[in-house]
Amino acid sequence: MTQKFKTKITEMLGIEHPIICGGMQWISRAEIVASVANAGGIAFITAESLATPEDLRQEIKKTRDLTDKPFGVNLSMVPEFGLPERTLQFCDVVVEEGVKVVETAGRSPEPLMPKLKAGGVTVIHKLTSVKHALSAQKLGVDAVTMIGFGSGGHIGNDNVAQFILLPKAVAALDVPVIAGGGICNGKGFLGALAMGAEAVLMGTAFMMTTECKVHQNIKDRLLETKETDTALLLTTIMNPVRCIKNKLAEECLAIEAEGADFERIINTVAGGKGQVAYDTGDPDGAPIACGQIAGCIDEIKSVKQVIDDILAEADQLLGRLNGLAVG
Repeated sequence: MTQKFKTKITEMLGIEHPIICGGMQWISRAEIVASVANAGGIAFITAESLATPEDLRQEIKKTRDLTDKPFGVNLSMVPEFGLPERTLQFCDVVVEEGVKVVETAGRSPEPLMPKLKAGGVTVIHKLTSVKHALSAQKLGVDAVTMIGFGSGGHIGNDNVAQFILLPKAVAALDVPVIAGGGICNGKGFLGALAMGAEAVLMGTAFMMTTECKVHQNIKDRLLETKETDTALLLTTIMNPVRCIKNKLAEECLAIEAEGADFERIINTVAGGKGQVAYDTGDPDGAPIACGQIAGCIDEIKSVKQVIDDILAEADQLLGRLNGLAVG
């Protein structure tokens, strides 16, 4: 029987396994969120993928039709999105619908905390530095997710590898720490727990599943992606995002090298291009967020198989490690 892992995060969130699917823009909708929940993990509906707060309400209800397990909502606070009015309206829906956990990301969650805490919502803030994690802890977040340099999507400006970032965060913080990025298998899972993480957060690994609704062409491109086939966009505007190297990425890097202004750079990558690419299957027409861990994934599995395989491998590795101990 495969070993189960009971941690502060599994107890806090009422989930079976300490495995989290982070909110993925345009992707984290009811189907994949419910699939992760039903497999014993937890995932987050990305509110900013939806046009209005009422759309979020309907997505929450749709998810509840597909699972009776815990799930959450991701509230992203990055420069492209208006703050705090729109995000506060999403907070209202979260509280009104009785969602018990929120993943915040980007800017400080301070503007959202009064409404979320008054509504009894558990807040997990996703960030990239110990300094900002300490600030989030002072604000009253319940846990933090530390995103290492090799992760997909927004990775911050510190460029610190997970093997350094994670143990430093665990040593400095009192709240539970989640390891985000660079994990897709039992090796990464067990390594993160060994360094003090209470759970792992994955994005790319869940993007490459049968339940993920992105076009098969995108999944095929991800399968071809090596660990050296990603690029950092938006570094010149201090908002780096790791994506697949494709035609759109090359265009963005070229205009950044020319010294283009904020508006031109953002217009190159924004405007819903990602959603169009995921729907139509054009792997070159949008910034496709992807971690370096894609180089370690060579097949498309179901969400349940991804989680089961991680736990089974971790169980085997525990046996190996115990066998190495002497005396």
